[in-house]
Amino acid sequence: MSAQTSRELVLVTGANGFIAARTIEAFLEAGYDVRGTVRSEASGVGIQEALKSYVDSGRFEVVVVEDITRSGAFDKAVAGCHAIAHLAAPVSLSFTDPVPVLHGAIVGTETLLNSAHEFGANLKTVVLMSSIAAILSPRDPGYIYSEKDWNEKSQQEVARLGSGATGYDIYAASKTAAEQAFWKFRDNKKPSFAMTAVNPTFVGGPPLVSPENPEHISGTVRHIWTILSGAPIPPTLGGSGSTVDIRDVARLMVFAVKNPKKANGQRYLAVSAAGTNEAIADILREKYPDRASIIKGEPSAVLEEKSFDISGVIDNSKAVEAMGGAIHWVQGECSGCCRKLREISLKS
Repeated sequence: MSAQTSRELVLVTGANGFIAARTIEAFLEAGYDVRGTVRSEASGVGIQEALKSYVDSGRFEVVVVEDITRSGAFDKAVAGCHAIAHLAAPVSLSFTDPVPVLHGAIVGTETLLNSAHEFGANLKTVVLMSSIAAILSPRDPGYIYSEKDWNEKSQQEVARLGSGATGYDIYAASKTAAEQAFWKFRDNKKPSFAMTAVNPTFVGGPPLVSPENPEHISGTVRHIWTILSGAPIPPTLGGSGSTVDIRDVARLMVFAVKNPKKANGQRYLAVSAAGTNEAIADILREKYPDRASIIKGEPSAVLEEKSFDISGVIDNSKAVEAMGGAIHWVQGECSGCCRKLREISLKS
């Protein structure tokens, strides 16, 4: 980092991730300096190239933390930081062995918090990127989910079935357990810094770093690529078919860092809309008429008939208020994502 600066420094873990990259960009644009962690030099190349002007000006740097579960792994990384955004965690809906996933999510969070508590003399806040998967579990029809809810069902399924549990339940159990460890640390240690959780649903929108090939597309936007490429429309994602734009998730992270007193102890449900993949196909046909004949499925007569209203499923009012009431609607989320994904050569 530049030797002399009046800007505050934010540590972002898992800097090469889909959400982390846009979060780093948002912090930089908001006037913060950023230090990002990656697990290898190679994994940090893409984000540094995407934000080269900030690297060259000394406002963004990447440091290697090979094993986030190793005691003391973040001791040096947290030094001098005023805020931490923790995004490094195992992410997949295809996990088969819950043991390493739970270990990485829980211990990685605890390791960071221990380093922050001991070596973060300047820290004002730590913001955890949790997930809607830590919120949602089967409920009666008409139930509206809110920040008070916890997904205990996935943890129970993993405890009961072990490696026989579904990939989603393994992932959801890891996010739930990691966030519970986060709040347990706050209750037990009573740190001087604020602590906040952001719980996004399936995150869409334009990636900052364009994937090298389809295999590297983030799992939460892979269905958009699948639809656009002309493959059969996949089943609608879980989480009530809900989605949120990556740029809004990044804005919430910045909000929490800028407003530590207001956000302290809070959970923010980052979700903007809910809808089916068939409705997304309609959006893509409208936005990209050159792909309309390639996209599978039957077009809806009137796109507006496809409801994306989330109000009867998830209460996102706290997050919307934090963002000033302005969020990206699903049409902008899908088209913004596709503009970036089309940088990968589409063969039809």
